[in-house]
Amino acid sequence: MERMRAARLHLPTRTLSVQEVARPVPGPGEVLVKVGAAGVCLSDVHLVDGTLTPLYLEGDLVTLGHEVAGTVDTPGPGVTGWTAGQRVVLQAGERRGGRTHTRGVDYDGGWAEYALATATTLVALPDALPLDQAAIIPDAVSTPWAAVTGTGDVRAAQAVGVWGAGGLGAHAVQLLRAVGAYPVIAVDPAPAARRRALDFGADLALDPGDPVLREQVLGATGGAGLEVAFDFAGAPTVREQALSVLAPKGRLVLVGLSDQPLTVTHGTRFSYLQHRILGHYGSEGHHVAQLVGLAEGGRLDFSRSVTDVLPLEDVAEAVRRMESKEGDPVRLILRP
Repeated sequence: MERMRAARLHLPTRTLSVQEVARPVPGPGEVLVKVGAAGVCLSDVHLVDGTLTPLYLEGDLVTLGHEVAGTVDTPGPGVTGWTAGQRVVLQAGERRGGRTHTRGVDYDGGWAEYALATATTLVALPDALPLDQAAIIPDAVSTPWAAVTGTGDVRAAQAVGVWGAGGLGAHAVQLLRAVGAYPVIAVDPAPAARRRALDFGADLALDPGDPVLREQVLGATGGAGLEVAFDFAGAPTVREQALSVLAPKGRLVLVGLSDQPLTVTHGTRFSYLQHRILGHYGSEGHHVAQLVGLAEGGRLDFSRSVTDVLPLEDVAEAVRRMESKEGDPVRLILRP
């Protein structure tokens, strides 16, 4: 039995360690992928610190990592269309029995030398797109892309606000600019995050603690307010502030996850202005393929999204840096 290294999380103790485990063998409809790059996300940090718990995981151990790119190693029985050596990125999850199962959460992910994937969750990569950049497309880029183009239904020339300019929020700014939103206003308490939002294409970057934030938003939108606001922070205060600067019939899209109650302080105003609050989660298969195509066509550039690349053995250091925001990372990449 062949072995491989994998970063495994023991759920009862939240202990993360690199272990020698059996290399998976692909069954019917599956493909074994040699991992070339795997992203480190705040969701991974929250799995380690206990904030998040898998819903459908069988057992107490899981290999983390839902942002994965690599090359096909071995197609399983009955798999056609994939051959050894093909460059691929893996969808961050799949539907099983009517439920969304997330890679690296509900089943083993890509913080390992090899990852097992259902053949239908593979997306081919062009040679020009580096694996480090391709790995982050599922989730870091596809989640905001789905929120912007799907749930938020943002159109060109619409005024849009983004609360939280971390990994997902910064990419949301980039994607909003790509679809023609204007102005794009980023809101984040951290000066480094505001600078990053401007680098990624925001027209204005504001501090949520600024007492004149409402006046600044109204000034930038000709007094109209925002047609769409995105909450990538998952904070009740963010949601209340975003609602306060929405234009009539404006919509607030909740992307950041939170267990806190969702409240509308001014219910009459909310109804009078016909505001809407929309929940959002993840992305669908076609979103990753769209983004790969846009990157291949030169419409999107993810080179500034990769802050650093670390070996798999340094997984604990990568998690620590993401948690502490040391170096203001957008995404860290593990390379087995």
